[in-house]
Amino acid sequence: MALAAASCAWAALPDEIQVYTDDLEAPGERGVELHINTTPSGRSTPDYPGEVTPHHGLRITPELSWGLAPNWDWGFYLPLVRNAEGTWYFAGPKLRLKWLPLLPAAGATGYFAGVNVEAAFVDERFVQAQRTLEIRPILGWRGSKWLVSFNPTMGADLAGEERGVLTFHPSLKVARDVGERTAVGLEYYADFGRLSDPLPRDEQSHTLFAVIDLERKLGLNLGVGYGLTSATDRWTLKAIVSF
Repeated sequence: MALAAASCAWAALPDEIQVYTDDLEAPGERGVELHINTTPSGRSTPDYPGEVTPHHGLRITPELSWGLAPNWDWGFYLPLVRNAEGTWYFAGPKLRLKWLPLLPAAGATGYFAGVNVEAAFVDERFVQAQRTLEIRPILGWRGSKWLVSFNPTMGADLAGEERGVLTFHPSLKVARDVGERTAVGLEYYADFGRLSDPLPRDEQSHTLFAVIDLERKLGLNLGVGYGLTSATDRWTLKAIVSF
């Protein structure tokens, strides 16, 4: 069975680089994940005064989640960021609520679908608007060997000049089992800017990751990402550890 270790559509603060699949905490259960990523080569020029840019940065983000009811779970993130000069910041909390009404039975194959809603309260050094909302539809299929998941994610600022303007930053995961509890695949992340008026191609963000998913005592998602446009960080390394 293709593994479900892949959850961010690309954002100004790339603390969680993940495609959401059919992962869901059962009622009363708790999950812990650690998201780690770094940018050996990326954007070093601030988009606005005071911004902490990704270049040579390190992001470490604990995520805690709980099952609320059948088909529902919620969680929160506490992102920590180290800039290129070695200074550490707490970027600010993020809260999410996930609903997956369509799921294959445990151990079975089939389609899955739902939505994740996330509210973020982030330091201005990382997101100029500080308060943002993300709506992430989750559409996919799990087979005996293959996993495909698409997140046509939309976001909006809740403050500032762009308040209420929808942006579009989709992501896609395709993975195949290659051995016992091991899968390899590709993850793709994009940011087109405004949904109603996309950015020119060379100003859009497009990143392709080669990934491996391992399920042992811990779950592990490892990826190496390459930026496909001049507006995208050139290289990004990421890991997600599931406890």
